[in-house]
Amino acid sequence: MKTQSELRTLLRSVDHKSYPAYKSLAGAWKFDRYVLVIDHVQGDPFASPSSLHVEIAHGDARFPAAFYEKDCARIALQDLLVRQMSKQFEQYNFKAKGSGKSGLLSISRCGQAVLERSACQITKNGLAVRFHVGFPAFGRTINAGELDKILFEFLPRCVENSLFYGRLDQKKVERTIFLAEDQEALRHILKEEKLVAFVANQSILPRKSGVSDLPLMDSVPFVSPASMERAFQLPHRGEIKGMAVPEGITLIVGGGYHGKSTLLEAIQMGVYNHIEGDGREFVITDDTAVKLRAEDGRSVRNVDISLFINDLPNKKDTASFSTEDASGSTSQAAAVMEGVEAGTRLFLIDEDTSATNFMVRDEFMQQVIRRDKEPITPFLERAKELYEKAGISTILVAGSSGAFFYIADDILMMDHYHPVDITERVKELCKEHTAPRIQAPGFAIPDFQRVLPVFHEKRKSGGRDWHGRGRGQNGQGDENGHQERMKVKSYGLESFSLDKEEVNVRYLEQLLDPEQVTALAYLLRFGLEQAMDGKKTVRQAVETIWRQWEKEGWKPFCSSYIPCGLAKPRIQELFACIDRFRG
Repeated sequence: MKTQSELRTLLRSVDHKSYPAYKSLAGAWKFDRYVLVIDHVQGDPFASPSSLHVEIAHGDARFPAAFYEKDCARIALQDLLVRQMSKQFEQYNFKAKGSGKSGLLSISRCGQAVLERSACQITKNGLAVRFHVGFPAFGRTINAGELDKILFEFLPRCVENSLFYGRLDQKKVERTIFLAEDQEALRHILKEEKLVAFVANQSILPRKSGVSDLPLMDSVPFVSPASMERAFQLPHRGEIKGMAVPEGITLIVGGGYHGKSTLLEAIQMGVYNHIEGDGREFVITDDTAVKLRAEDGRSVRNVDISLFINDLPNKKDTASFSTEDASGSTSQAAAVMEGVEAGTRLFLIDEDTSATNFMVRDEFMQQVIRRDKEPITPFLERAKELYEKAGISTILVAGSSGAFFYIADDILMMDHYHPVDITERVKELCKEHTAPRIQAPGFAIPDFQRVLPVFHEKRKSGGRDWHGRGRGQNGQGDENGHQERMKVKSYGLESFSLDKEEVNVRYLEQLLDPEQVTALAYLLRFGLEQAMDGKKTVRQAVETIWRQWEKEGWKPFCSSYIPCGLAKPRIQELFACIDRFRG
């Protein structure tokens, strides 16, 4: 391996040359306590910045092995190191001068949740931290002196102050690990106690604003109703008390602006661990939970929605339903069945974002429109069966229909952000009113043998197939036999594209970081190349993709190197993206 002195010599030799000469710097370079790897050099100073990473052996970093042996602790430590590196980069960002992105120093920007990111990976050999650097130039002429500052002055300081245990606040590192282990312990308790969610007393649920995930200062702390309060012992924190939501159907009601949706949003994000100080550290939810909503205009492919919709006037087969422009009710019916296929144990629903005719039909409407004239079996008539026969619970925010009271096992009323258990009172009131008619036909969960077609028709432009292969005269690749992969672009939390095919993810409300969207694009591309062969079911294809990730991490999904800027999504969102890929 070449040394840092050789890198400095080479860097000086390319000074004032045209920008492409920077590419000679690519490779691994040995510094005193780490290895610097220049993975990719940008084409010019205005292009996406260069990709680099540092590798540090455990013997040099000196983090206690107990801090990364468990997955939950390892991911928390990785997250902490990325945050530390980000703070260091802020001090030196654009301190080196030049055109375009010259002098940029950046790494993943972490939010309030703890996610597994490509920016930092801890393995049995050590840790690797990936980041971006804008190689300096004036115009398109190399400015080696400014890059020398970055690589030999700024970067070593950032690495020393961020990635070595002896230089960090060791109490903070320990608190980070202990919090992650307590959160993991609480998740195990939920499963053992047949609970689907837990909201700790004194949690801060409201967020600062619609565009900020920070906690709202001076907001009302959450306090559990006495009837739903449980106490559990955690390994580091000790006793914790809060509201335990049991399996079954839980209804959240209350007046407008009293905190119904705020509580549901906190619960839906409880599938992730949160950092210290977030206010939702111990809002923990079954990690398979899926937020449902209507999604007009989405595509649906070969989904069995016959549990909810039958006998359509256009005679479409609802046992294998496809459309390029779903209505609110058909999109939500498809989302339910896709969620079941993805292995969820909990549905989260807000009536405000649901299709009304999918959720409930009142008595008067049933008298006017007979069942044989209405193809929709509303969710109201299936929710009990979903739990009793399929083991899938529901937490539902309702504000317009009292029909849900009759099927609920637990009923919470939010009153000025205070939860009140009104189950017994409402059940007594139900006796004074006529229960809604439940006339749902037989309940049956599909066998989920759904197979999607292979998307490898020859494209009009570029001559590539849907597996992303360049097609030479023999159709086996380009003239050198190389495999060209589909180009990936992501657009925040809105969508991503594979070549020109866009996948809309804006309504997948449990995606919380744009890096998850980018990662989904990489995973789906791999799925199209390797797993979706026209023979595997959707479940088998997703299992193939997920096993590959668990076996080798990010590597199989990337091309020549692993970039900074990927965050692991849940398997439920991977299912959802495959379901939304139009092909």
